[in-house]
Amino acid sequence: MDDVTAVPTPRSEAAGSARTGRLSLAVALLCGALGAAVALLATRQQWSEGTATVAGGAFPLTARGSDVTGVPAALAVVGLAALVAVFAVRRAGRLAVAALLALSGAGTVVAALLGASDSAALDEKAAEASGDTSATVSALSHTAWPYVAAAGGVLLLVAGLLALRYGRLWPGMSGRYERGGAPRPQRRPAPVDPDRPEDLWKALDRGEDPTGA
Repeated sequence: MDDVTAVPTPRSEAAGSARTGRLSLAVALLCGALGAAVALLATRQQWSEGTATVAGGAFPLTARGSDVTGVPAALAVVGLAALVAVFAVRRAGRLAVAALLALSGAGTVVAALLGASDSAALDEKAAEASGDTSATVSALSHTAWPYVAAAGGVLLLVAGLLALRYGRLWPGMSGRYERGGAPRPQRRPAPVDPDRPEDLWKALDRGEDPTGA
């Protein structure tokens, strides 16, 4: 006997697409929300520390992520807004917003990695502490928080890539929130039976004349 190859039915294909859409949506939402939260949290932590030489001796200095660069936090907010906006648009608009989400994640990664070895923020603080504009920080060291911010950017990037790949399978905003150009057809009132008092009262409540032809 010849082997019979099973051909998937349209119903099974639709069910598989629905499962893929739900799974990718859940992963994208988790990655996007978690990535934005991680990036924002990391920018509020200490990224670097060092000492500045002043008249009284060595003066310790520290710099938070927001002192080093404001780009990761700003892009994390943009990415989070793009993640929400994905559901408000369709087709080409959804692709554009998904691309913005992915670019926000990639930009967060690059900015965080560049800030991991930056000393400009501490040099500026050293100049302020010593009163010498040419002063620089010494004994410079960095923490792991810039790399945590970069990890948050990676999660945002993953969410954006998922939106680009599977966004067409995701649900959109409910149609009841969208205004169509054509007016909705109005329901015609049910005919009034003069022999049924309840129909007469309902017609009066609607502002109709139950005795009219």
